[in-house]
Amino acid sequence: MEKIFHLRTNKHDEMIEITHELENWIQEVGVKDGILVVSSLHTTAGITVNENADPDVKTDFLRRLAEVYPWNHPEDRHMEGNTAAHLKTSTVGHAQTLVISNGRLVLGTWQGVYFCEFDGPRNRKFHGKIMVSN
Repeated sequence: MEKIFHLRTNKHDEMIEITHELENWIQEVGVKDGILVVSSLHTTAGITVNENADPDVKTDFLRRLAEVYPWNHPEDRHMEGNTAAHLKTSTVGHAQTLVISNGRLVLGTWQGVYFCEFDGPRNRKFHGKIMVSN
């Protein structure tokens, strides 16, 4: 089972929780146990699992990435000017593999799945693929 999800980002850098979208899809297709691979279809946006209780975690996460990968570094040669976005995506990763058990994602109490925008705002896509356990 596969699905392409569509998403509109609103900021240059942001983390958008997609946990509920993924869980709703799992419920729709009726999968009880399996593996979900979710991946960004972009080189300047990634997927991560992180805390979803304290919004300051997202703020700090994005601020610290910006410190490590500043925008408009004077030695960047990429003509689009978004080298920092590519570096952030490679650091975060473009995909996550998640376990489905009893029809739900197996996540810790404070964990959520996030689409990480690093070059927005844009119309974005991410892909989900569910492999069912036998």
